[in-house]
Amino acid sequence: MGKVHFIGGEKGGVGKSMTARVLAQYYIDNNQAFLGFDCDASHGTFSRFYNEFASPILIGEEDSLDGMLAAIEEYPDRDLIIDLAAQAAQPLGKWIKETDVFGLLDEMGYQVCLWHVMDDGADSVTLLDNLLDRYTQPSVDFVVVQNLGRGSDFSRFQKSETFKKAMSRDALIIELPKLQSKLTQKIDFNNSSFWAVANDKSIMNIAERQRMKVWLRNTYEQLAQLG
Repeated sequence: MGKVHFIGGEKGGVGKSMTARVLAQYYIDNNQAFLGFDCDASHGTFSRFYNEFASPILIGEEDSLDGMLAAIEEYPDRDLIIDLAAQAAQPLGKWIKETDVFGLLDEMGYQVCLWHVMDDGADSVTLLDNLLDRYTQPSVDFVVVQNLGRGSDFSRFQKSETFKKAMSRDALIIELPKLQSKLTQKIDFNNSSFWAVANDKSIMNIAERQRMKVWLRNTYEQLAQLG
């Protein structure tokens, strides 16, 4: 069964693009075919770092969104990784409902994975609660990403009713390890893929390359739980 990953979180700055990029790198390193779509017109981070794999999509323009479905039909052997922009829930939800996207994907043999990337703030919990209430289809899987680069204390979330609701929906709750801020900045300025950061001597020194390898190894351990 193929997978369609919607990488969201609704808030800006919680690490959606970072998550989409490392998931793409995970696919590449494990020789798994995928197509990427970048819905963040303001930054285009996903397509900037993985331009060989990601195409821009405009949320709110049906023809553009329909292109994702056309891509699945044209390349049935590939999963999709979709990096959602902040505040995309309403137009995306409208498109999903009017087109019965989840029903169509189910017919085509694809599993829908809704990712919620969050910081440790209360609004991220509220937005997750809204997501769980919006999509109740049994064919939808939820992946909750506690981004340790955007928060250090997720205990309030873990004690919340929203956490219980997520667990009752069999949501997979994983952590995105924190990456050293200086290294993150250097990656952004170089427009480098994670592979290049971990291996290219002309971009990073030996210590930085090692830190990236450790971060990728720890992150891949989390992603491996996806199955």
